[in-house]
Amino acid sequence: MSVVNYEIRDRVAFITIDRPEQRNALNQEVVQELLGAFTDVRENPDVWVAILTGAGDIAFSAGADLKAMERDALGEREVPSGPRFGANDLYQYIRHTYKPTIAAINGYALAGGAGIALSCDMRILSEQAQMGWPHANRGISSISGPVLLAHIVGPHKALEIEYFAEHLDAAQCLELGLANRVVPHDQLLDAAEETARRIMKNSPASLRHIKEVTQRGLELPIEERIKLAVDFHKRCLQTEDAREGLRAFAEKREPVWTGR
Repeated sequence: MSVVNYEIRDRVAFITIDRPEQRNALNQEVVQELLGAFTDVRENPDVWVAILTGAGDIAFSAGADLKAMERDALGEREVPSGPRFGANDLYQYIRHTYKPTIAAINGYALAGGAGIALSCDMRILSEQAQMGWPHANRGISSISGPVLLAHIVGPHKALEIEYFAEHLDAAQCLELGLANRVVPHDQLLDAAEETARRIMKNSPASLRHIKEVTQRGLELPIEERIKLAVDFHKRCLQTEDAREGLRAFAEKREPVWTGR
């Protein structure tokens, strides 16, 4: 049975982690299917924006499946052969999927689940959502906390959050810049889709160029980042969307985007 639901509606990809009984915990199957879903987001020209959420009302994702992790550590479970991927692979893959991505956080987003949320471009939280990095309370270390969380809120605040190992409520997430919006729980998916539709009023080709420069530029000194931005600006000018956008501006009409 699939543990990730994937659906495309009017150029918006809806990706849902579907293990509500396990609080949408991340096991190898979930990671593999999420990688497959985001591969289609990357490659499918009919997808312009992606929304990621969790099934049910309890959790976006509670992070790694700790029961499976314990069984693996104790040798109680046969580990399948072949390549294995973890949440850290997802972080990179989502960040470098150069289309807009929105996390609609419906409940607990903890540890690796929080990392996946932070890998998306925007985060819309239900009023009952919580984020947290409880690793120190489990005797394990974190990947997303020291890296993604620290990048957004700074190392001092990130270490405080990780040292306390306590959950942040939706209002705290908004205050810290971990959330773009907080909405009533029953309006979460509508708010996420409304955000996607608002994004889609703009050129998909332009958005792809902007995101790639932003993500790749984070790893570069400012001088190289500017050079990269100039290069992508020139590339974007060669797209059909750029020609249409400039023509529509001159003709005082709304542009019709193709994403090419």
